[in-house]
Amino acid sequence: MSGPLSGIRVLEIAGLGAAPFCGMILADLGAEVIRVDRTHGGRVTDPGADRDSFVDRGRRSIALNLKSPEGVAILLRLVETSDALIEAFRPGVAERLGFGPEACLMRNEKLIYGRMTGWGQTGPLSQAAGHDLNYIATSGALHAIGSRDAAPTPPLNLVGDYGGGGMLLAIGILSAILESVRTGKGQVVDAAMNDGAAMLMTEIYSQYARGNWTNARQDNFLDGGAPFYRTYETRDGKFVSIAAIEARFYAILIEKCGIEGVPASNQWDKGSWHETCAKFEARFKEKTQKEWCLLLEGTDACFSPVLDFEEAALHPHNKERRTFRQLEGQIVPAPAPRFSKHGDIALPPLGGVGSETAELLGKLGYTQEAVSDLITRGICSQS
Repeated sequence: MSGPLSGIRVLEIAGLGAAPFCGMILADLGAEVIRVDRTHGGRVTDPGADRDSFVDRGRRSIALNLKSPEGVAILLRLVETSDALIEAFRPGVAERLGFGPEACLMRNEKLIYGRMTGWGQTGPLSQAAGHDLNYIATSGALHAIGSRDAAPTPPLNLVGDYGGGGMLLAIGILSAILESVRTGKGQVVDAAMNDGAAMLMTEIYSQYARGNWTNARQDNFLDGGAPFYRTYETRDGKFVSIAAIEARFYAILIEKCGIEGVPASNQWDKGSWHETCAKFEARFKEKTQKEWCLLLEGTDACFSPVLDFEEAALHPHNKERRTFRQLEGQIVPAPAPRFSKHGDIALPPLGGVGSETAELLGKLGYTQEAVSDLITRGICSQS
């Protein structure tokens, strides 16, 4: 792989959700990411072990029985030549299996040990099971998302798993690697989705503290309460998005839409929002989504059509920037961000479970006969 992280080696203990997303980011940016798939008796035991998710792209794979001392010994040998490790077990599990931070840092004092959990390594909930929705609920983020007359709406798993989890873990690992280069010492990165989701809410908490945000859903300027920041249905049953926050953009929106009786000067008068929303709703239903695109797209009205998965890939802007690519004949989002020194980073392929087991063991010094013996005894497996 080429990219700014070329030369960095990361071990990713196979898991679900946030940890694989972190691995994908690092692999997209050029790191050599070796996924340690778990096997028992020659059978892969990980959930989602078919590894056909686009998030699993760019990995090399070695399949080890991490409940066996020999399997753990192989993992620790890989640690010796790695820059970072990612694991997503409940607190204490890696230690019980024999590859916790202390054991790994004894083998490689420069190692960055990345821990991805929902609740963190400490706290009264640290041992409780959960998923993205639970963590963003406790952070305050979920309460703020959705319409005023309905239950909070799950925002996919973007806020906890990916934004507050995997992406922040990637930032933490890279920050710690930079410090390790300066000091020669590694450390543990404790990334919790609950913490990360809370951090993503910093500006909203700031607005609330200043009295500019209420605790009610769809009652604020970024949650669909304001007429200038929300979605509207069009005549053909599709939707458009409006985000004209600045006064000059809001004035352009009103003028181009031809809406009568809506003075731009009343933009921040919350008492008028309900009536103004009704006028916008009626106006946008007078034209199709395509007709509104012809009128507003590319202007400073802060307008975009709401596109489905297939429509997004065909949008001219996304096509020109190659925001989406083809992977095994399917549409997949491309690596991001872009780097001037590396051009158009190629989309890494999907990696099969245990596809490099024999090769990686060979590089560790195991003979072909030793590798065959390990496979026969179920210590590892090769696809």
